[in-house]
Amino acid sequence: MIDVNALINAQPPKGNYFAPDVYLQGDNEFGLLENRSGARLIALPDTLIKGLFTALDSELGIGAGVALTACGKTWGSAFYKRFADELQEYYGKPIQAMAMVEFLQTFKQCWKSHGYGLVDIDLKYYQNGFIVAEVINSPFVACAPQGKSPMGFLEAGMLAAFFSQLTGEKLHCEQTVCESLGAEKNLFILGLKERLKPVSAWLTEGHDHATIMELLCRQQG
Repeated sequence: MIDVNALINAQPPKGNYFAPDVYLQGDNEFGLLENRSGARLIALPDTLIKGLFTALDSELGIGAGVALTACGKTWGSAFYKRFADELQEYYGKPIQAMAMVEFLQTFKQCWKSHGYGLVDIDLKYYQNGFIVAEVINSPFVACAPQGKSPMGFLEAGMLAAFFSQLTGEKLHCEQTVCESLGAEKNLFILGLKERLKPVSAWLTEGHDHATIMELLCRQQG
């Protein structure tokens, strides 16, 4: 028999913490942008991001990618900490205790609400030691030089740092597909650095993402 009193007294399930209509709050008069916990947010104009790419390319040349990835890792570490703290406060449990479906949906909404584009996480290769991240409409790649090479350095760093802290492993990230080269999406592979070493050479040889994943999994045997 259904306990009616229990149903009446039960707390309603909480909605998505990162739903943009409640997560993002602003004060136009004072030019402030905050999240629902009161933490300040900053809006980055395209001009600033383009200027960052231009300046680093001028000063560091091919080393610009290394610098951007390092910036992304620092950003990703802070991003993870805020993500984990806010969700634990809201749901009353650490993110490690969340169901995978719940975590993935929350992460995707968080990424979108911060204006980073649309992200999807593919765990098909998890048993082989790899995670694939797909990012569509990246604002960073859109501001980067086009037609030269994969330019998702900031996302690569962010994803590596975020999932390193989530999994407790020091993960590396390699990009195989990029919107800067005319693709419809950006694809990133996360895994241990030693295992991802051949990816750069395979890209140079002209292998596509699917082939690279097949080679990586075959390498793990």
